[in-house]
Amino acid sequence: MLGRWRKKPEPRAQEWGSLDPRLAEAFGISRTAAGVSVTAASAENLATVLACVQAIAAGIASLPALVYRDTDGGREEAPDHPLARMIRDGVNDREGWPDFIESLVANALLRGNGLAEIVADDRGRLRELYSIPWAWVAPRVLTSGRLAFEVTDMYGARGAPGHMRRLLNAEVIHIKDRSDDGMLGRSRLSRARETIGTALAVQLFAASTYANQATPKGVLTFANKLNSEQLNHVRELWKNLFTGADNAAKTLILDQGGEFKPMSVSPEDAELLASRRFTTEELARLFNVPPPIVGIWDHSSFTNSETAGRWFAIFTLTPWIRKLETEFARAVLGAGYSLEIDLSGLTRGDYAARWNAHKIAVGSRILTPNEVREAEGYNPRPDGDALATEPAEPTLAAP
Repeated sequence: MLGRWRKKPEPRAQEWGSLDPRLAEAFGISRTAAGVSVTAASAENLATVLACVQAIAAGIASLPALVYRDTDGGREEAPDHPLARMIRDGVNDREGWPDFIESLVANALLRGNGLAEIVADDRGRLRELYSIPWAWVAPRVLTSGRLAFEVTDMYGARGAPGHMRRLLNAEVIHIKDRSDDGMLGRSRLSRARETIGTALAVQLFAASTYANQATPKGVLTFANKLNSEQLNHVRELWKNLFTGADNAAKTLILDQGGEFKPMSVSPEDAELLASRRFTTEELARLFNVPPPIVGIWDHSSFTNSETAGRWFAIFTLTPWIRKLETEFARAVLGAGYSLEIDLSGLTRGDYAARWNAHKIAVGSRILTPNEVREAEGYNPRPDGDALATEPAEPTLAAP
């Protein structure tokens, strides 16, 4: 039995502070030295930021999640727990577990905080979870010292559009990026807003260059001035002979003193391209994502890309997974239960690594063949419940 989530809202007169002024800075409303304002929406216009956020949020959302119950001898899976049911069937009638986790983590990455509402039934048991966009939230500190969240529902999904309701800390799941005060997380966009601002300025400059400046690949020059008829003749001849894939790499022959002068990339354009390449690596570094994970292959090979994948799992995903497991334990599980998000799910597409790990587990007498078969979705075999005997080489029976 879980405790009741709903509590009577604290009177407004007991409020002593709103955190809105700090949110203005955290959301990047102030302009950067590059002359642009950084917000979560504008930052996601940068492909690297979008790719980093998606890699982390979707990566965690794709992993298996299990609820465990503590026992005298250790722990056992608790498929009857309401949270385990939500993981299987969806957290509400609109969101599955992967969508819910993806939204929660993405909000924390972009805005420093991810929030979800806990809804209980009349008996106080967990019934539903609803993700809340952080843009709808106004955090407040009550005189009791507790943190409250005033949520304005913009869509009307939990009441009339524009309706505001207050949620206390015990009524929400709150995932934070690194916090300065223990109450709210501070977004990476605000901590490094000059880095984001520079990247946005470079992207804006590049877009303006293409929009306002047409640079041809080369110039045709003639010793004598061409009249309109000759000019049109040269234009049509050039179009017919050298436009299209079929005409690629043809030999050019000019008479009447004609000369073709190719135009190379200017130093300014070359510097712009180098700046864009540099900013992509800076943005990946900001989110602690190895460059190959977001498609930056400048210094990558197959070997170090595999290493980058392991590095990504250990140093990027694991800290966020630990935050989720701890917050779910606090907010919805209670004593005696725990949530585990299983990183071994990352090997789902790597059959060789997965089956080699199974072989080691069976050979080391950690798992039985039937436990491996269950994990892989195969039916058990009559002789598969015994641990491997020493010193026989362990084998897994064919499905």
